[in-house]
Amino acid sequence: MIGSLWLPAEMRDQAKARIADLRQRHSVHGEIKWRKISPAKQDFFIELIDLFMGFGLDMRFRCIAVDRADVNMGLHNGDAELGFYKFYYQVLHHWILDNNEYSIFCDLKRNRDQTRLPTLHRVLGHANRTSEITSVQSLPSPEVVLLQLCDVLLGAASSRMNERSGMGAAKKIAKILGSPPWTLEDCENAM
Repeated sequence: MIGSLWLPAEMRDQAKARIADLRQRHSVHGEIKWRKISPAKQDFFIELIDLFMGFGLDMRFRCIAVDRADVNMGLHNGDAELGFYKFYYQVLHHWILDNNEYSIFCDLKRNRDQTRLPTLHRVLGHANRTSEITSVQSLPSPEVVLLQLCDVLLGAASSRMNERSGMGAAKKIAKILGSPPWTLEDCENAM
């Protein structure tokens, strides 16, 4: 799963503040991750999803699923890292709208080839000439709450797609996304 969370730059501080308030109310410390969902913190994660949905179309999530068994590594010169960035390009490129400005923040990834992010920046710029890609940079997710929210949404989508069972009540996507006032249909329509 490769995903992205999008929101207008002027809303970034508001989103981070609302998540910080939610974390404080629920005494949630450390990095927020899908694998950290537990029955004790279930209410926090349900409210986090509700917070995301409450932004409506101002905060959007998009992801793609890549079946590794179906990837033709020959198209990527046998380079799995290059393949990852080609798929990441697809997530971003097809979501970029004309006449907009974008700053892209990626989760920090230790790349074998240090030119991956500058190349992604350059290729996105060439493919989206009517928009401005001001930056593509990586940041450590433990320090960036919006990257953490993206991780939770990716985990939820992956869980739903793979129909994982036996993961405990806290990780059942229908329960998290089905909390009032949102339904699974609402989520699918918003995404």
